[in-house]
Amino acid sequence: MDRKMANRKLIRLSQLKSKLAAENLEDIDWVTFGVIVKKITPQSANNGRTFSIWRLNDLRDLNQCVSLIDDLFGDVHKEHWKTDQGTV
Repeated sequence: MDRKMANRKLIRLSQLKSKLAAENLEDIDWVTFGVIVKKITPQSANNGRTFSIWRLNDLRDLNQCVSLIDDLFGDVHKEHWKTDQGTV
């Protein structure tokens, strides 16, 4: 993990919103970690594609969650939709 994190900045998921407002994160090599705390049953979009919604949290501030929606369409959805709650 030390090798993978070398020269990268860890931004806690609960700090992401404030960091996005204060810094240009496009110029920084950064990483965040999240735990799936809630999964919504897979749904169909208007275009017929199936997607999932995951709520992620860093377990530091349970009121600060990030929802993943668009990233779970298509092939990503097919590969990961069965991922269990509690997975990091």
